[in-house]
Amino acid sequence: MSATTHLSEGNVADREIVLTRLLDAPRELVFKVWTDPKHIEQWWGPHGFTATVHEMAVKPGGTWRFLMRSAEHGDFPNKVVYREVVAPERLVFDHGADGDDEAGTFLVTVTFEEEDGKTRLTQRMVFKTAAERDETVAFGAIELGYQTLDRLGAHLATL
Repeated sequence: MSATTHLSEGNVADREIVLTRLLDAPRELVFKVWTDPKHIEQWWGPHGFTATVHEMAVKPGGTWRFLMRSAEHGDFPNKVVYREVVAPERLVFDHGADGDDEAGTFLVTVTFEEEDGKTRLTQRMVFKTAAERDETVAFGAIELGYQTLDRLGAHLATL
């Protein structure tokens, strides 16, 4: 079993973070903005961060590599490997640092549900252990995640 296989197995309540937001845009547009590098670079990351996409192949087995940069906090190279892509409904991927090992990798499921012309986006992150989840929460991941969704909403409002 690979290091990431067990992420989707068993009870995950103590290992997950769930973020949700109702966005004032149709789900096809929200999905496109989430999967197009030109859009990603306009909104991805918390306040004060930029994102530079180096590679983005949105398909099962495809890779998305990007660099998040903050003048205050430095550089954060990221790597995503897609498990499942069902446009415009769902993305499932492994997300971690862009390195040779899978340490710190977590499973992400993003769903895009139509709701009266708007989109209910739910992002579920499942960590290998409760301790990894707790460390991520202590780092501020929930607030930073909602800042990223705020930026997504603001970007959508410009389209």
